[in-house]
Amino acid sequence: MEKRLNADTAKALGRSLTREYSFVLSFILLVIIAAFVNKNFFSWSNISNLFVQGSMVGLIALGMTMVIGEGLIDISVGSQVAIIGGFGILVLNQTGSIFVMLLFCIAFGLAIGAVNGLLVTKGGMPAMVATLATMSACRAIVNYYGAGGPFTVDKSIYDRFRQLAVGGFQLGSIKIPYLMVIFIVAVIIFDIVMKKTKIGKHVFAVGSNEKSARLSGINVDGVKIIAFMVTGAMCGIAGLIYASRMTAVAAASAAVGWEMDAIAGVAIGGTAMSGGRGKIMGTFLGVLMFKIISNILTAANVSSYLNGAISAAIIVLAVLLQNFQNKRR
Repeated sequence: MEKRLNADTAKALGRSLTREYSFVLSFILLVIIAAFVNKNFFSWSNISNLFVQGSMVGLIALGMTMVIGEGLIDISVGSQVAIIGGFGILVLNQTGSIFVMLLFCIAFGLAIGAVNGLLVTKGGMPAMVATLATMSACRAIVNYYGAGGPFTVDKSIYDRFRQLAVGGFQLGSIKIPYLMVIFIVAVIIFDIVMKKTKIGKHVFAVGSNEKSARLSGINVDGVKIIAFMVTGAMCGIAGLIYASRMTAVAAASAAVGWEMDAIAGVAIGGTAMSGGRGKIMGTFLGVLMFKIISNILTAANVSSYLNGAISAAIIVLAVLLQNFQNKRR
């Protein structure tokens, strides 16, 4: 009888670990596949490039983890990056200060996030509808002021500003890109916040059961607004990085489809799309997995035009897997 109980306990523990850390197993499996497809996969240039490519969407995905953790969604992030990055370049050209541009981008992102949060909480609008309206408004405004063309960085500050995207710390024979460091530091900060602070616990409490959270004294509306504002701030930082990397922001096409990429990273990282459960480290690995998949497809000569379809397929598979696991519970 005791042996049977021990066996059942071991099986239950195994199922729990598989369910909670399936994203780690998926990441390891994907890395093995990528190593077979791309012989240079483990080279430092390829690994650092994965982090650089994933940094902008990754920063947005960290904020998106909070929003989705509450059972909400934000599909305006791509348009937020475009308008913040475009107007940020105007501020940079006028002031010549990257720091002033950074403050502007973060403040602008916080303001857009606050609008989204207020529309959802005080306006009673579904998050999909509210952020769809914001997405359309942001893209229309940046197109109007940019006349559908690009916002470009002045030559006087071009080289200095460009260094943010292409520069890095030299460590012996390897170069650690600034964007890689920024991404990793952001992940560590978000992981600490979500695990150790009240706001992190409240996010998942709201997503798990909003009524219970409200009855337990949690300011549900405040928590929702904060999640949208944090996502907006991350869009602001991503907008600055995008402007640095491209040295221009095309009003009509900048960051198009990034909302799908960010959601895909969050979904395959194990955050429940219905809210109440998620891990920042899961999102981190989810974003890298998404970039590794792109890496594999590039090595296999698959067209980059299929990225949108791949993002959609990843989200669908992740949600179906979550639903299957919920039914088993």
